[in-house]
Amino acid sequence: MRILVIEDEPRMLELLRRGLQDHECTVTVALDGLAGLEIATSYEYDAIVLDIGLPYRDGYELVRVLRERGRTSPVLMLTARDSEDEIIRGLDLGADDYMTKPFSFPELVLRLQSITRSVRVRENSKLQIGDLAIDPVRRTVTREYKPVDLSRSEFSLLLALTRNAGRCVPRHVLMEQVWGPNPAVGDGALDVLINAIRGKVDAPFEYKMITTVRGEGYMLSCPAAAIGVSR
Repeated sequence: MRILVIEDEPRMLELLRRGLQDHECTVTVALDGLAGLEIATSYEYDAIVLDIGLPYRDGYELVRVLRERGRTSPVLMLTARDSEDEIIRGLDLGADDYMTKPFSFPELVLRLQSITRSVRVRENSKLQIGDLAIDPVRRTVTREYKPVDLSRSEFSLLLALTRNAGRCVPRHVLMEQVWGPNPAVGDGALDVLINAIRGKVDAPFEYKMITTVRGEGYMLSCPAAAIGVSR
């Protein structure tokens, strides 16, 4: 699972990062509500672990803005606040689950898996970018209705680009999506993987979708009207 953790207490943040990584999660972190909001609205995550008492924007405000902007990543609020009113408020604003500190990591991971499955059931749809279609659940890709055979790493990279279609995705973000935090592979591995995908997704077709943003990263582009979702 790709998890975004937004927590302002450094020791708790590091505890969450290490604990979730030990459970084979890819973890991105933010220390305040403003940074967390920027990351959460720029990239897709399987789930967000969110503290309430954050600087700049608290957890309530953050989840409200995320839902207003149409972001559907499931949110688990993890906080020391345990009053019934506060729990109801968080859920009413759009959080999917609520846990209080202290907590156990096995339960946290089970809760995250549960809310992630629920969202996948609700959003069991293909991503449609022009004539490129990706099914995240079945892990299939077609272009012009022709199947495209991708390796696991190639699929993860193409999915990250597709979820952010029309926007440049920085190199370090793409590497994290494919190989996890602090990847052991060198920077050139990303270029090799991009070239492999281009050979399958772009080369056989007239319109080239994968664009290099020099010095920054890569972008999946297509005619603006062609971005959507197909059931």
